[in-house]
Amino acid sequence: MNFTRWSARLPGTQRRAAARVDHGVPQRGDGAVPAARAEQLPTDELPEDGGGGVVGELPVREVLDRIPALVALVHGPEHRVAYVNDAYTAAFGDRPTGEPAREALPELADLSLLPLLDQVLRSAKPRTVKSRKAAGGRSYTITCTPLETAEGPGVLIFAADVTDHAEAAERLRTSEREQRETAVTLQRSLLPQELEEPDDLRIAATYQPGGTEAAVGGDWYDVITLGGGRTALVIGDVMGRGVRAAAVMGQLRTAVRAYARLDLPPHEVLQLLDGLATEIDPQQIATCVYAVHDPNEGRLVYASAGHLPILVRDENGTIHRAEEPTGPPLGTGGWLHTSGSVPLGPGSTAVMYTDGLVERRDEDIDEGVAALERALGGATGTPQVVCDRLIRALGVTADHDDDVAVLVLQHPARKGADGELFRNAALELLGGVEAAPRARAFASGVLSSWRFTPELHDLGVLAASELVANSLQHGTPPMRLRLRRTDRRLIIEVTDGDDHLPRRRRADPADETGRGIAIVATITSNWGSRRTPGGGKAVWCEFVLPRATG
Repeated sequence: MNFTRWSARLPGTQRRAAARVDHGVPQRGDGAVPAARAEQLPTDELPEDGGGGVVGELPVREVLDRIPALVALVHGPEHRVAYVNDAYTAAFGDRPTGEPAREALPELADLSLLPLLDQVLRSAKPRTVKSRKAAGGRSYTITCTPLETAEGPGVLIFAADVTDHAEAAERLRTSEREQRETAVTLQRSLLPQELEEPDDLRIAATYQPGGTEAAVGGDWYDVITLGGGRTALVIGDVMGRGVRAAAVMGQLRTAVRAYARLDLPPHEVLQLLDGLATEIDPQQIATCVYAVHDPNEGRLVYASAGHLPILVRDENGTIHRAEEPTGPPLGTGGWLHTSGSVPLGPGSTAVMYTDGLVERRDEDIDEGVAALERALGGATGTPQVVCDRLIRALGVTADHDDDVAVLVLQHPARKGADGELFRNAALELLGGVEAAPRARAFASGVLSSWRFTPELHDLGVLAASELVANSLQHGTPPMRLRLRRTDRRLIIEVTDGDDHLPRRRRADPADETGRGIAIVATITSNWGSRRTPGGGKAVWCEFVLPRATG
């Protein structure tokens, strides 16, 4: 075998030979001796054969035998073995020369390199495969280079042991996978395990983390029953990745639930969240939309902090986009948020979502929102079915590059026997002190027509009487008494024009007043108060209905 002939074709050999000529370095043979050694040898020691024979062949073989990389030379269409170096023999044992690689070098078949050898011979171009693991557990990066041998076209196989690098990379991947699993676990544990179920709404939510190559984000959603038949709905997205984003998300979600219990308007809740987000982490911001549904109003009142618009499909199939008003994301500070509203009457379906559902790298986000509108127009069924259909329609798969959170709510149209379980009645309180007996008579008649038990009837009339008396004494016109029943509870609410909220206090034995709210709190399942948007307040209480009722 003439190693001098094919060694001249190794990558970089031609460049080194040209460099020696340019610098006037004496040449020995076909470039088998490095330039540094050639300069050190005296001229009278150069062999007479000009570099052929022993000097032309042995240095190449010695170099290949001494390097730690695995080297093999094969030739011909059957890739017959012409040479393997000592490192190759140490790794895989003695290999006979002259035999086809399929039988003589079975490790190449295990590494799926035989088709690559065919490709290199056909194309006459080198090919490299990275970090292939052999049967012994060692990993190699292998370069196959075409060259000409005395026996014809051949392939030089050069395999560098990268086991340490491969193991380090695997440890890094394992660490990243564990961190991602930790973030996903934290994210899912911070999301509501079971959604609260309001009386008037049917709700479902879906959270899907990004694929294995995507870091977990801070998407979240929540459903909060406020009492008095009202429901708060929230969805948000922390602009970050990993455990830190999930932790910030958990803090914001907890804060939202606390602020929601204050029964504040949506824009005031976002104002509080904005300040809190700055305190939690000034380097991270979040988008959020907070909405409140009141079945008596038939609307969804909301405020948005840089979040995508709520979409509503009404009972006629028309899609409404709640675009304005929208303020900057949470954590930016210095902005006064405002509230808006969108109709959500019986038969309507609304969807709240994060940007992972509609944002794509190759298109404008408005196109994604438009695609979601089209998908919502044809998505029917239960809220969970609608969730699943929207996910599929927008092309979200297990390897999606971003987190996705979707919250779907429906306000069913109640008809027939089901409609009998959802009733409303209201009375304007006019005329001063005579309004109290009129309110009691009205409440008694309504509760009798709704066929409540005598005990619940009497308690309901007492609660209505106390709330009306409190409003007449401490409130200002206009005043209204409203009674509402659902399949689960009886709700009594009194509104007036004074914004001073009542509080429960302990009355002294000699006091003639101050016991009304205490009585209401004692006989009812829950009670509360809130300021109304136009000024004034609403005080409400509710009774949980027995299962047999209705």
